[in-house]
Amino acid sequence: MKTFERILFQSRWLMIVPVIVSVILALLIVLFALKDVVLLISNLVSTLSPALSETARADIDRGTITKIIEIVDEYLLSAVLVVFAFGLYELFIGKIDIIEHSEVASRLLLIHSIDDLKSRLANVVILILIVKFFQIAVNLKYSTPADLLLLAVGIALIGGALFLTHRTHSNHDDPVTPDVTTKTTETTNTTN
Repeated sequence: MKTFERILFQSRWLMIVPVIVSVILALLIVLFALKDVVLLISNLVSTLSPALSETARADIDRGTITKIIEIVDEYLLSAVLVVFAFGLYELFIGKIDIIEHSEVASRLLLIHSIDDLKSRLANVVILILIVKFFQIAVNLKYSTPADLLLLAVGIALIGGALFLTHRTHSNHDDPVTPDVTTKTTETTNTTN
């Protein structure tokens, strides 16, 4: 039984494979985004040409906004993969001492449980979805008032999701601290 438990415990090292693959994929996505940045800059330089018509310039400008949104999306996806890699490593392999002692890294990359990993990944996935929504909203043609109303509803739903996400994380982060308004009311009542 002890041998089986030792083998079972050592099987956690299998998680090193997805950690390495996630880091490699994140690096590849950053390189693709860098390629897109170079292409975007070359397109922007081409808009400086005086021979370019206003229609072509407007098309390039619209394409530029879309491309910038795609680049942000690629960087967010690479961030998801990096957070995922750090989370798997911390949960299955061991602690990363540099993260424990780093002020910057501990805010994002210090993961103690599956719930920590899920919440950090969920935040970045929500950002990716917001960027995708923005990308689609920029490219749509709004021809009727109903189109604008649907856009407004979509923006309101995104705002609601951000509010609920922020509220959930602020309540989850410090469940012991009482509400500030309750504390202020109690202080006022005791002084009177």
